[in-house]
Amino acid sequence: MILIVNKRLLSGRFKGISLWPFVILENKQLQKDRFFLNHEKIHLRQQIELLVIFFYVWYALEFFIRYLDCRDGMLAYRNISFEREAYRRERDLGYLDSRPLWAFRNFL
Repeated sequence: MILIVNKRLLSGRFKGISLWPFVILENKQLQKDRFFLNHEKIHLRQQIELLVIFFYVWYALEFFIRYLDCRDGMLAYRNISFEREAYRRERDLGYLDSRPLWAFRNFL
């Protein structure tokens, strides 16, 4: 994981984003937030599992489908399976040690 601090690369809604192998952070304080970093590490694992490019394709398709269902961008984002897994498990700092392959499927 390579951390980059640059708030100009992010929209105002998000504190960070994982773009394998980078995690772009809004500010330096986030480098110390273990739960936030764990959330982003979960995304990096998801990206590796799907050979990076397929992660982004799946992410975009799932967002589009969920957006059509609810017509709310933030709600659609929060209900993407990748996000649901990361938000639900971000406080479990040992999660990645025992996480099964393709665990995000449990959050579809």
